[in-house]
Amino acid sequence: MRFLTGSPNYDLTYSDVFMVPRRSAVSSRLDVDLTSADGVGTTLPLVVANMTAISGRRMAETVARRGGVAIIPQDIPTDVVANSVRKVKASHPVFDTPVSVSPHTTVGEAMSLLPKRAHGLVVVVDDGRPVGTVSEAEASGVDRFAQVHEVMSADLLTVSPDGSPREIFDQLAAHHLDVALVVADDRLIGVMTPKHALRSTLYRPALDPDGRLIVGAAVGVNGDVAGRAEQLLRGGIDVLVVDTAHGHQEKMVIALKAVREVRDHWADTSGRRVPLVAGNVVSADGVTDLIEAGADVAKVGVGPGAMCTTRMMTGVGRPQFSAVLECAAAAQELGKTIWADGGVRYPRDVALALAAGAGSVMIGSWFAGTYESTGNLLTDAQGRMYKESYGMASARAVKMRTKDSSGYDRARAALFEEGISSSRMYLDPERPSVEDLIDAIVAGVRSSFTYAGATSLAEFHELALVGVQSGSGYEEGRPLHASW
Repeated sequence: MRFLTGSPNYDLTYSDVFMVPRRSAVSSRLDVDLTSADGVGTTLPLVVANMTAISGRRMAETVARRGGVAIIPQDIPTDVVANSVRKVKASHPVFDTPVSVSPHTTVGEAMSLLPKRAHGLVVVVDDGRPVGTVSEAEASGVDRFAQVHEVMSADLLTVSPDGSPREIFDQLAAHHLDVALVVADDRLIGVMTPKHALRSTLYRPALDPDGRLIVGAAVGVNGDVAGRAEQLLRGGIDVLVVDTAHGHQEKMVIALKAVREVRDHWADTSGRRVPLVAGNVVSADGVTDLIEAGADVAKVGVGPGAMCTTRMMTGVGRPQFSAVLECAAAAQELGKTIWADGGVRYPRDVALALAAGAGSVMIGSWFAGTYESTGNLLTDAQGRMYKESYGMASARAVKMRTKDSSGYDRARAALFEEGISSSRMYLDPERPSVEDLIDAIVAGVRSSFTYAGATSLAEFHELALVGVQSGSGYEEGRPLHASW
């Protein structure tokens, strides 16, 4: 990447910069390969941040089907993480996981499960065999204590798992139905909507060597770090993140070396070498120290996240575009790469992070307001749906993290917080699913590649031409949803 008029002598955010189109022989977005070169195994350079309000089993399997990876937070008990990993690994790599209930489930309970997935219905299953479906249409005006077998629709389209997504799409169109039930040996194994069918032809899932969806997990730098890391590896995770807000400290280096020893022993005995990610840092020195301590990927970003108050509380941090640019260059010199963590609000920001040299981009709050995030779906006084999100250094997160401590220690820890404890992340009515957001991101990023004349991440970083703009220049590029 190079600057249009020379590098400025001050640091830049994503909003401070823009890309200049270049002569390009890339005629189609579909000619672009977004496979990350960070060694994690993703076919999209997207990572879901290890935030308790965002990253869980549903998020992990959904994102992995489209080529990214989600990181389970460090605050989740190890046995719970292991159970989530098992379920992700058991999920079908192509077909969406159904929400299923028995015929005697109440309508109220079935409707409470509806927002768990984006396909808009609950499948009624009797001894593993689908017998009906219930959506909001069937439940409208019905007593919530009625049983689903009384109201379910028996107009089902069942398809074989051997059918191609194109064939399933055509069958749905021919029958004027929104969801196909994928059945093998009379047992429900998945569902597919027309959108899912299309996406299955446009994305490649991120799979482990056994053909199962990949998932990562995080450890902190306190307590028995090596012990938790070993348990996570035994649980089957595919990437291990050693994570703390201040990654450039002695405790991080010590923890990372301990985790590396566990990982290397695990690799020798199991034959699987799990990548190590460590952070967060914002300088070349920080990246160098983490990589020399054993990290395969350095995580970059202090303070750019929507839930983070670190910069306002401490004055510490760095504008994210410049942090990514410097850290990516330092990692590249050592044959490694970075994740750009935080600060992205639009697809343009993801493209700019990749142009600056990031191997993948980590997203948190942007994905919080989706069906697949871990929080419960709530509704405000105006009827708008939202999920609650919070920072991982907030009082709410600290309270959860110290739940096993003494009352005195918990009270003392609660005096110090950096992060928002409760924020409403509204679901976009046009894009309520994380898959909808991924579609928007990928469309924008692929188009950015065509403007630069690049077909891969390496080419994009090499060819990207970036300029610096004023605040009014940024505002000029924002669309108007109503006339002026």
